[in-house]
Amino acid sequence: MEIKPADIRAVSRVSPVVLAICVSAMLVPGCFRRSTDPMLGGVEEQLTFDYKGHYLNPAQCFSADDKWIVYDTRIDPGRLVRTSVIEKVNIKTGEMVIMYRTPNQTRHGPGAGAVAYNPVSRRIVFTRGLLNCNFLRPYGFRRRGGVIVDDSELLKGLGADARDITFPFTPGALRGGTYGHIWSGDGKWMSFTYQDAILGKLEKARRKRLDLRTVGVSAPIGPVKVDRDADGENNDGEMFSVLVARVTPNPKPDSDEIERAYGESWVGVNGYLKPDGTRQKRAIAFQGIVIDDAGHPVSEAFIADLPDRIDEPGAHGPLEGGPETGPAPPKGVSQRRLTYTTRRKYPGIQGPQHWLRSSSDGKWIAHLAKDDKGAAQIHLVSPNGGKGLQLTHHKLSVASSFNWSPDGRYIAYAMDNSIFVTDTRQGETFGRSIRLTERSTDDRKPEFGGIVWSNRGDKIAFCRRIKYAGLAFPQIFIVKLRSK
Repeated sequence: MEIKPADIRAVSRVSPVVLAICVSAMLVPGCFRRSTDPMLGGVEEQLTFDYKGHYLNPAQCFSADDKWIVYDTRIDPGRLVRTSVIEKVNIKTGEMVIMYRTPNQTRHGPGAGAVAYNPVSRRIVFTRGLLNCNFLRPYGFRRRGGVIVDDSELLKGLGADARDITFPFTPGALRGGTYGHIWSGDGKWMSFTYQDAILGKLEKARRKRLDLRTVGVSAPIGPVKVDRDADGENNDGEMFSVLVARVTPNPKPDSDEIERAYGESWVGVNGYLKPDGTRQKRAIAFQGIVIDDAGHPVSEAFIADLPDRIDEPGAHGPLEGGPETGPAPPKGVSQRRLTYTTRRKYPGIQGPQHWLRSSSDGKWIAHLAKDDKGAAQIHLVSPNGGKGLQLTHHKLSVASSFNWSPDGRYIAYAMDNSIFVTDTRQGETFGRSIRLTERSTDDRKPEFGGIVWSNRGDKIAFCRRIKYAGLAFPQIFIVKLRSK
């Protein structure tokens, strides 16, 4: 439920009043609106003002020291193929720095975007198309991968995951496209979503569905070297990469088999506690499509517990896959279903596009699902399974992806043209929601990219579209929170 500031002392609604007018959107940084309330609310400040897009990744936009916010320059989410620049902006000074620019950029690629800052180091990772993109070989779901750039070596990109589409394939390399890269809590591993070029080609030839979206991880086992071909389709990688979700083209109805996996999240900064008190150090939660007993696809929450080593083949096949089979998960991966919603009035994970998100202690995994009135609400489920909890009870639907505060107390999201937070603490405050920003007009609503917390939990970054000379550009805003 939504409450008013007088109802709770720990959090409050921001009531912004314009204190400064930006004389020139290009030259005057820090045009902001301030709340007079001394509790959770603070200052809403616009950080960027230039005539280009600013796209925030759904997570990990702040540098480890919280001095910078990283973004790509998309005008809209679907234009990554034509986006060539990764930048960062200094929160205090407004200084902008180009971190990477794609070489040989054309309307067909390579393209670069969806950039995430490492939570403990000065590295970023982002998605980039293959460098040989042209009219005949454009950017695509199966022709992209992760690229790492270090703050100390700007503009120098290193392949995160190796790519090898030449048989015999290479263990630790993949044969398609990775995207949506997110660092683990300790900054050592990465997760990603994946589609396979080998199975995609076979699927087209046989007119049979074979290439199934799935999720994987990269680990710092060591660089992976592949046979580099003249066409530029293969590349080396800094990390060892494998797939961790099992998918099948024809899942059995009313079973736990899934036909595709996506929307993944690391569980906890240091994993989660099992019922027996032992700690699962690494796990990935994701959305998986099951088939209900009536033959309808339903998205449910799943989890894959990961072993310490991911370079040993498992029972389902070689890590690198074969000419007619996809890469298989490594030995020791355990996949489980967490939610069972096929009997609900509105079954499955539903709402705007979002990724599962875990609290920092790994106790809860959040997702969206519709209530009985059809409004998308935030729900929580334990990584150990069991009955879930509905966190929000709004009349309106949650309108964006969301993220937990670093201390695990709040979840931030957009709704009703505003930024909201909801308290997740068990007890009287559970589910209490606070509007942090005043309701904007539809053309300025928070909508573009992520709603992301700083690492210290004292700021939330988001984007609004702001019109300049008749054109609307996504600009970065932050809400500075005084206290929690």
